[in-house]
Amino acid sequence: MPRARIGLWLSLTLRSTRSLCRAGFMEGQPQGPPNPAGMENGTEPCGEERASEAQETTVTEGAAKIAFPSANEVFYNPVQEFNRDLTCAVITEFARIQLGAKGIQIKVPGEKDVQKVVVDLSEQEEEKAELTKGATLAPGDQPRTAAVGEICEEGLRVLEGLAASGLRSIRFAREVPGLQSVVANDASARAVDLMCRNVQLNAVAHLVHPRQADARMLMYQHQRASERFDVIDLDPYGSPAPFLDAAVQAVSEGGEATLTWAQSRARGFRRILAAQAFLAGLLCVTCTDMAVLAGNSGETCYSKYGAMALKSRACHEMALRIVLHSLDLRANCYQRFVVPLLSVSADFYVRVFVRVFTGQAKVKASASKQALVFQCVGCGTFHLQRLGKASGASGGRVKFSAACGPPISPECEHCGQRHQLGGPLWAEPIHDLDFVGRVLQAVSTNPGRFHTSERIQGVLSVITEELPDVPLYYTLDQLSSTIRCSTPSLLQLRSALLHAGFRVSLSHACKNAVKTDAPSSALWDIMRCWEKECPVKRERLSEASPAFRILSVEPRLQANFAVRDDANPSSRQRGLKRFQANPEANWGPRPRARPGGKAAGEAMEERRRLHQNKRKEPAEDPVQRAARLKSFPCKRFKEGTCQRGEQCCYSHSPPTPEDTAAAASPDHPKTSYQNPPGSGVAAGPGVD
Repeated sequence: MPRARIGLWLSLTLRSTRSLCRAGFMEGQPQGPPNPAGMENGTEPCGEERASEAQETTVTEGAAKIAFPSANEVFYNPVQEFNRDLTCAVITEFARIQLGAKGIQIKVPGEKDVQKVVVDLSEQEEEKAELTKGATLAPGDQPRTAAVGEICEEGLRVLEGLAASGLRSIRFAREVPGLQSVVANDASARAVDLMCRNVQLNAVAHLVHPRQADARMLMYQHQRASERFDVIDLDPYGSPAPFLDAAVQAVSEGGEATLTWAQSRARGFRRILAAQAFLAGLLCVTCTDMAVLAGNSGETCYSKYGAMALKSRACHEMALRIVLHSLDLRANCYQRFVVPLLSVSADFYVRVFVRVFTGQAKVKASASKQALVFQCVGCGTFHLQRLGKASGASGGRVKFSAACGPPISPECEHCGQRHQLGGPLWAEPIHDLDFVGRVLQAVSTNPGRFHTSERIQGVLSVITEELPDVPLYYTLDQLSSTIRCSTPSLLQLRSALLHAGFRVSLSHACKNAVKTDAPSSALWDIMRCWEKECPVKRERLSEASPAFRILSVEPRLQANFAVRDDANPSSRQRGLKRFQANPEANWGPRPRARPGGKAAGEAMEERRRLHQNKRKEPAEDPVQRAARLKSFPCKRFKEGTCQRGEQCCYSHSPPTPEDTAAAASPDHPKTSYQNPPGSGVAAGPGVD
């Protein structure tokens, strides 16, 4: 009993002391009225501390103006402006479709207010076109509009789970019409305080509501159908894997389209159902852990995304398909499934836009959408094996069963090497070409809306040219290096595939990609025919090498390398900006934001310089290199043919008697005088 009383007395004493300290601290703080917006969103009022102007940087991007500290306390990467521009364009078109089904037209700044005329459309495309017109077809109904910066009561509810400085959320509020609210969340108190200041700076406090919370707990708290978000944007530092489970539960179904009786009669009940079918939440996810997704650490990729990544030339598209597989796998746990709208591999990250639906019957088809990858370690040939099989049954039903396999033998049929097993990954199309076409048309007709409009047009143009039903791709350098021959031009290889009756396209993920439905045997036959035109020295090839085994087989297909007109894609003919050029020095992933972060000054630049090419030999000092080369006599000067005189990097002084006697001795090695570095012999580092 005495011990219990002592413990109770200590707890009461500590509690009273803590309350007195808190009261004393609050006495010195200015008391102001509470912030209704902050209390409504479950956050404390924004702090009153203001950093000095010398410690802050102001950035203008799009229609937003952001102030953030120069110290690395809040994360910001200017290279991802393309990511943010593309997201604004995608959400704008998504809002156009969603609100158009409710009879609301959106007004985008810079777009001409004209009625679009659509001709020669199929029945399905005509239904989608009429959905975008909303209620304008019904006589006597006045169309409702939604403008940028205004609250739309039936608009989209957007969540940015990891907002940092709030730049993306503020751009949504100032550039995307048809929004009801934008919740900008971050777990960092410093970031939330900065968001509050930036929201006030851009006058979007009526739309953007900063909130400090764990993104996962915030999304778990919005699992009810009435509280879900229409759009969830996740752009974390590194992997989004910890947030995906909560995200697929917090994204909404989109609701039902509310139409008048006149509109119902004008469109038909079937078209109303088509409008409701398109209504679904939009999930936008960015992954910057490309080292994991590209196969450098397959076991880590499995722990995060549930799939084994392989080192492959098609690693960037494989990364996209692994992320889509992970999203669909997590959604299936809750009787939901994903439908990709747009999947982009750019710079040092991948970005996917998917719709999330609920349907127990359609979830059963998810297994048949995933596939394993068998990739040869010798020649790089790959084969896909579906996990499930969907077949038609009597009465129009679909029967699902396990797939049969594997599709290959233990050894590669072309080079005899073994196979690596990767996946599972998403084997269905990774883009909705109709939706991509809408985004491309909107950006092309209003190029002044985004700073990266040229690159958006180029990337989306290549995506519309991709073969949607062909997963992964080969590359030109991969095919030619395997058989040790010169590389054919892109047009020659594409023409050979087209002459053979196969389809072929580029890929936005790699500029040397060859995406084709031709079997691997036909592809290697074409490369064998190319080797006959540009032969390699067979005697230098090892009999166990993939090149020797592939070239030892005669081609059964006679390739025609005459360039065809349709071999050159439209995006290449127009010279569009399809792939990124280096935007700035030391660009790429930025360091993680840390509390009280250090400014990126000279110390950071010196650290970056030391880490660049750290696996290569350090460059030699020019002065030391010149002094070292002067220690070697010039061979051409000895022959009387050197014309550089004093500008020659080698010594022109006559050899000393000791050197002559040493050179005449039979035991003296003559290689240092006969073959000085750079005198035309391949073994030297000189520049003569």
